[in-house]
This record gives sequence, C-alpha cells and structure tokens, in this order.
Amino acid sequence: MKFSVSREKFIGSLGVAVRGVSTRSAIQTLAGVRLEANDGGGVELQATDMELGIRVGAEASVDRAGVVVLPGRLLLDVVRSLPKDDLSLEYRSQEGDVELVSGPSRFHLRTLPADEFPKLPEVGDASVMRVPSQAFVETVGRVARAASRDETRPHLTGVLVSAAEKELRMVATDSYRLSVKETTLDEPLEGSLEANVPARTLQELSRISSADGGDRIEIAALEHQVIFRVGDVTLSSRLVEGRFPNYKQLLPDQFEHELHVSGPELLEVVRRISLLAQKNAPLRMRFAEGALEVSAQTPDIGEASESLPVPFDGEALEIGFNPEFLREGLESAESDDLILKLISPLRPGLIQSGDDGGFIYLVMPIRLNV
Repeated sequence: MKFSVSREKFIGSLGVAVRGVSTRSAIQTLAGVRLEANDGGGVELQATDMELGIRVGAEASVDRAGVVVLPGRLLLDVVRSLPKDDLSLEYRSQEGDVELVSGPSRFHLRTLPADEFPKLPEVGDASVMRVPSQAFVETVGRVARAASRDETRPHLTGVLVSAAEKELRMVATDSYRLSVKETTLDEPLEGSLEANVPARTLQELSRISSADGGDRIEIAALEHQVIFRVGDVTLSSRLVEGRFPNYKQLLPDQFEHELHVSGPELLEVVRRISLLAQKNAPLRMRFAEGALEVSAQTPDIGEASESLPVPFDGEALEIGFNPEFLREGLESAESDDLILKLISPLRPGLIQSGDDGGFIYLVMPIRLNV
C-alpha cells in the first residue's frame, strides 16, 4: 500500500474516524484505524469499538492498493505534528510498518493485525430513510442528556427514536428524569422508524452532521444495528437491548399548578443559586402567593437565595430538585415562555416549552429535610 494525501484534508477524515476507536478493549486492533487504499483512488478509514463504527473517505493519490491498521490516536497526533501539507504513507511489508514522510520528517509506525479488525455492517437491501439533518440534530440536542450513563441498566442508555409521516420524536430517561421532544417536519418521510439508539451514537452523529453541513441524514435500520450516513461519513451502531419504558405511563394525568414563567430568567437564577448546592444538596423552590424563592444551602460552604415573580396562588409549596437535572431541563427547553406543572413536594414536576409545545421534561423531586 502506498498513497499521497493532503495532510490538512487527511487530518479532517482521521479526526472523525478516531472517535470510533476503543480505549478500553483487550483487543489491540480495536485501538487502531483501518486504512484501505483503493486502485480507483481514495482511501477509506474505519474504526470501531464493537458498539460504534465509523467509516469515512479521504481523497488521495493511490500508487499501490492495500490495507493496514495503525494505532489511531498516535497516527492522528503524528499527522497533526507534521511540518508540511504533502504527506505520503507506504506500507513496508518486510519491516511490518508504515512509513510516513512529510517534508524533512519521517516516521515509522508499527502496524496492528489487520485480519483481527471486525467487518463493519453494510446497508445491503435494507430500506433507507432520509431525514432533514437540522431537525434531527436539534431534536437529539434536546433529549440526549437525559439518557442514563449507568451501564448496569443498558435499556436506559439509549434514546428511543421514532419517525413516521411528518413527525420525528425522541425520548430519553434515566429513571430520575424524562425528556421528550416531538418535531414536526416540513415534508413527510418515506417509511418509518422506531429504534432505541445509544445516546453516544446520536451525539457523535450530531457532531459529524453539524460539521458536514449537509441537509439530509440517511438512516437504515437492521435487526440489531442502525446505520447513518452523512456526506462521506458512515456511522454504524448496535441498538440498545431491552425494552424501553412506556414513557406515557410515567406522565401524570393532572397537575395542581400550571405556571407560565420566563425561561431565560428562571435559568439564570437556577444557575446562580446552584453554585451553593454542593455535596448532593438539593435546590429548593418555594412557591408562595405571586412569588418563587429559589435557594440552596451546603453546610460549611454557604447558602444563597433569590426571588422572582410567578403567577402562583393557593397554599405555599416547597419542592426540591437535583440542581443539575433541573438546570439541564431548563436549558433543553430553549423557550422564552416556560410552563411549570406541579402536583406536590413528593410528586414529579414537569417543564414544558410554551412556544412550540413539542418539548416536555419530567423530573423527580428530592425529599426535603425540614
């Protein structure tokens, strides 16, 4: 294998591929990037940690076709450090390494076993759905943070993605909070989709799509895998095993209080007061006639409080929340007009965007010590 490539363009492709390499696997090859130079010109880069797979094309002048696997992060660091834009890579079979030459710089990197690199899934005969990338990325951004990071409950580490006709819906929960975003599309979709996709996969896809700037994401759902294509990048992922909870059963039928508040104003107050909610201290919200007091207290550190007007009437109500969960819910709402729905200090509260009505965020309270 031998090819020449622009260092600057190669860094872009390699930087995308390296996001798929494994940092924990005992299989050494999974820490590598597979480079395949084709006779027709161009190089394809592949990386996978057995859960997420990335393949991306790179323009190159190929002198000799072939396949090698090189340590991914080391290769990226080396290429970034090179002094010139011209770069050539050549596999030397007798030495078992790849020679990288750029201007006066010369590196020799030992290869990893190419025959141990797993085959990434192909779309094959599966039907392909094309979804507007902007709507897809924005929807991911509103819900993905609510997915669980606890690998002992794998069914909650994903985002339930549903798409049909003109509706795109994503749902995520870690059992302490629930985030739902329904997006109405301008044009109907061809086909339908329902899949529990790892949140990490969707976040990587969002980064790639935002950098690519294309207007469509292609999606193909297989039995245990899902494949996304954005420009010249193909991202494949295993689907999350286990049944996703019936989120509609988690939503209360009725609420005692429904309050319209300024989203940006409440978010700023929560951010400020949360600075004093440390060491698992709750953020307290006390609703009284016409006002909301947000407060926090951490022993040996300090306390803070701030009031803002809200249209509350009736008997006073004080409820506590995890400050990070509450802040992320307010951030994800992205609305000037927020609707807060409350029942009691021990029942979940709900944040709803007042402008489009397509976003809801349910968050469990923390029991307060009087």
